[in-house]
Amino acid sequence: MALSHDKLEFFRMLLTQKINELLEDAGKTVADMTDSKENYPDPTDRASLESDRNFELRMRDRERKLIAKMQEAIKRIDEGEFGLCEVCGGPISEKRLMARPVTTLCIDCKTKQEKLEKLKGE
Repeated sequence: MALSHDKLEFFRMLLTQKINELLEDAGKTVADMTDSKENYPDPTDRASLESDRNFELRMRDRERKLIAKMQEAIKRIDEGEFGLCEVCGGPISEKRLMARPVTTLCIDCKTKQEKLEKLKGE
């Protein structure tokens, strides 16, 4: 059962909104890091600041990858492939798409994939 036009537009809006939020957050991070004039003479404070910055950058890198997945999901909407499992071709449940709109696998195929990964030790 394919998703209705209204549902597809809902997911497009949801994905676009989330992309914009992540890009805004990334812009704030860059601005904060470049505007920061913090100078800590204490080595422990400097180390803590560097650790916080590294954590923030790792988070932004993960978000960058998520943005790419969201853009791919929007492309699938445009191409009429959104909501279809890339393995079996069956529909992905709306409930699953609400939880993870970037998913490309139905729950059955995802479960099989995870079991195989566990067996391989990945």
